[in-house]
Amino acid sequence: MTLSNQQLTNIAQQFDTPVYVYHAEKMAQQYNNLTNAFAGQDVKVFYACKALTNINILKHFLQLGSNIDCSSINEVKLALHAGFPPERVLYTSNGIGFDEIEEAQSLGVHINIDSLSNLTKFGEKYGHTYPVGVRLRPNIMAGGNLKISTGHDKSKFGIPIDQIDDLLSIIKEKNLFIQGLHIHTGSEIKDVEIFIKGIEVLFDIIPLFNELEFIDLGGGFKVPYKKGDHETDITLLAQKVGKAFANHPNPNGKPLQVWFEPGKYLVSGAGYLITQVNVLKETKAIHFASVNSGFNHLIRPMFYDAHHNITNISNPNGEEKHYAIVGNICETDTFAWDRKLHEVREGDYLVFANAGAYGFEMSSNFNSRYKPAEVLVKDGAFHLIRRRDVFEDLLKNQVEVLF
Repeated sequence: MTLSNQQLTNIAQQFDTPVYVYHAEKMAQQYNNLTNAFAGQDVKVFYACKALTNINILKHFLQLGSNIDCSSINEVKLALHAGFPPERVLYTSNGIGFDEIEEAQSLGVHINIDSLSNLTKFGEKYGHTYPVGVRLRPNIMAGGNLKISTGHDKSKFGIPIDQIDDLLSIIKEKNLFIQGLHIHTGSEIKDVEIFIKGIEVLFDIIPLFNELEFIDLGGGFKVPYKKGDHETDITLLAQKVGKAFANHPNPNGKPLQVWFEPGKYLVSGAGYLITQVNVLKETKAIHFASVNSGFNHLIRPMFYDAHHNITNISNPNGEEKHYAIVGNICETDTFAWDRKLHEVREGDYLVFANAGAYGFEMSSNFNSRYKPAEVLVKDGAFHLIRRRDVFEDLLKNQVEVLF
């Protein structure tokens, strides 16, 4: 399910470029693929909204029936503003001040705590009165890039599994109600056995927690970015997860609910970044196509060496040639070094695929350039869901003083 070249061209002409475009039906398709695969199992899906937090996207997932996973207190507030009831909001903290956790508690949402320090403070203030989850670090290396691997033994995330005795001592001393155990090993995980390996780590310690209600397996599902890529086999994952929990019933009685927190899987393929070619520059070594964007709009290729398919929708039948696709930022902002595209001309529209996750969300005003507009396509209609920056936006939070 994709948007056509004509739709993307019409959006570029109507809203100018660069512009982010999101396809509501594609998001719904991905969400339904996931929930259908786990049909018959007690599984909850939480959209990891750090991937894309536009309020209209949050409302879309609310309407689809999703829950929501947040990585900051402001994401929690956005989720509540979008209409999510507190019981459908999960806040997984990461190295934050205890005041954020206190605010999350006051808002009544689910909380996962990732350090012994904050868990101790939580116990001292709330004791057994407020259920809480614990994020564990399983010491498993997984993910498509070290920068998105979060479960290995040098990762900052979670409480190391080898500190389980210290964890249990705090729980007993502070009389904590541990509602869930959470692990997240990384992003871009194609091999479903990585998830099963994480579950097996948890099965060893589940008997140590008497009041568990859920096991949170995080997200990190692989999505295809280039030809030959395969996404995580969600059907196979559902089968293996169901079998694993069937073979390891909770010894403390109550069957455990399973939570997942997909972000990129739900929105990546639904997003496009449309740019326009400013300048062609030919050298003996390489042909450059410079677009009216840069890592201020899409940093993933520079930050993660991420691959995004690029299409020339203005000349889809032109002769294929090799180009370096670069931006207009006063830094090296190369999107692709040697990419085969249909002949590129100045003024052509180049579209970056898989731009729904961590595209606009990681954008900035570097070089004092404007953030782009965002457009949602739903039922064939184009909806502006964020206007493009204007000059006044660059000044709105600055305080001018007289020198």
